[in-house]
Amino acid sequence: MFDDIAGVLISNIPMYYELKLAFLVYLWYPKTRGTDIVYETFLQPLVMQYQPNIEARLQYLRANAGDILVFYLKNFTERGYDLFLRAMEYIRSQASRGSRSRSFFSFRGDRNERPSFPDDYAVGGDRRDGGRHRRPRSGY
Repeated sequence: MFDDIAGVLISNIPMYYELKLAFLVYLWYPKTRGTDIVYETFLQPLVMQYQPNIEARLQYLRANAGDILVFYLKNFTERGYDLFLRAMEYIRSQASRGSRSRSFFSFRGDRNERPSFPDDYAVGGDRRDGGRHRRPRSGY
């Protein structure tokens, strides 16, 4: 966390990354007990200051875990349902505006808007007329 906050200034120190690696190895290696020393020196006094408040909150959560779970599940399902309805309403409003993508993706769109390629089909055999046979291409 400290590295992210002050990384711009500290990263200009010579051999910063090597020192950082050495510190992480110190914390990780079990014989040095680096994590114990850092915790006992810096974090334990802070945690001890707020320990009664933390314990009270944990006891409250243990006692009311079922009620809290039901509350959040109900709240999330209602919000999820509302979000789903809003998304569907947005999609419906975009489709009803008559955008070009609606006619492209719609199977019920106006047939006059669809492109036809009369050169690819036999005479009188346009797709809209029900013709299914392609005229053989010549000149290739």
